[in-house]
Amino acid sequence: MYLAKVALVLAILPLFSVAAFSIDKQSFGKTDDGKEVFLYTLKNAHGMEVVISTYGGDVMSIKVPDKNGKIADVVLAFDKVSDYEKPGPYFGALVGRYANRIAKGTFSLDGKEYHIPLNDGPNALHGGPKGFDKRVWDANESGDAAGQHLHLHYLSKDGEEGFPGNLNVDVTYTLTDKNELEIHYVATTDKDTVLNLSNHTYFNLKGQGQGNILDHKIMINADKYTPVDATLIPTGELPAVAGTPFDFRKLTTIGAHINDDNEQLKIAHGYDHNWVLNDPGKMREVVKVVEPTTGRVLEVITDQPGVQFYTGNFLNGSAKGKGSVYNQRDGFCLETQHFPDSPNHPKFPTTELKAGQKFHSTTIFRFTTEK
Repeated sequence: MYLAKVALVLAILPLFSVAAFSIDKQSFGKTDDGKEVFLYTLKNAHGMEVVISTYGGDVMSIKVPDKNGKIADVVLAFDKVSDYEKPGPYFGALVGRYANRIAKGTFSLDGKEYHIPLNDGPNALHGGPKGFDKRVWDANESGDAAGQHLHLHYLSKDGEEGFPGNLNVDVTYTLTDKNELEIHYVATTDKDTVLNLSNHTYFNLKGQGQGNILDHKIMINADKYTPVDATLIPTGELPAVAGTPFDFRKLTTIGAHINDDNEQLKIAHGYDHNWVLNDPGKMREVVKVVEPTTGRVLEVITDQPGVQFYTGNFLNGSAKGKGSVYNQRDGFCLETQHFPDSPNHPKFPTTELKAGQKFHSTTIFRFTTEK
């Protein structure tokens, strides 16, 4: 009888293990057209907590400890669905079909010219006025030994925002017990198309609302970057970062050169550029950010060829959330991606996705501390 009870307990244990991965789900309200939006809260064994919205797949909150164990929310976000429906800073959003800019909203593919609605001066930005950040995604959750998973799905229909092909997109957010937030992207299409997916979370490792990010230190593993013209479209050149304010190959304070007398910095009002990451085509650490006062560290691991480092240059106090007013340079973004305007630059890594092919990519945000 005793052995039978032990066997019964052992048989039940896996059920309790799975139950430990339960994910909280709550309503976040409705969109203007009546679609209900949900928030999912993922938690791990070390007190890290991530909140994700089905509207735009937005990362709404990431709570992590500092070097003394104090928990703080380190991402910028709005409080209401209605704020996300307006044109804005893309807080935490999944961006696509084409993250970043396409010059004049125009590209050619298979001998045909396509036009994306303009929403950034003369250019299309992040997939047009109603890109993936403005869509309600289908969601379901799961859990296993690897962590808690939130699975998001969206079907972008042929012709949506001018892009060809019915595109099925699956994005899985995984929170692990290593204090990692992993984002895994998968996509398929029934017509040749272009694709560039990324996440647009704004980080402040002091804690959101705790001032600007200029004293953070950053390392970007890149020897080159893509300079831009007056409308923030790449010129096609790939100059070396050495000897410029864009050299972050060693940990350097973000604010050290951000106000230098440099034409590229003047155009973007700070950093809003794509870095050409070293060792393309494999998973590797590409960025490290250290906040000296809290000891919080953010490492970025990805298989993507580029990362857009953006220093919140266009935040101006009009965006408010979580009891905070977000001013210029109160957050930074690290958008792992292919290069901006790649469809119009044949020498850049291709962003074409052929019918029947499967796109897949992974980016990991790892949070640690140091004294």
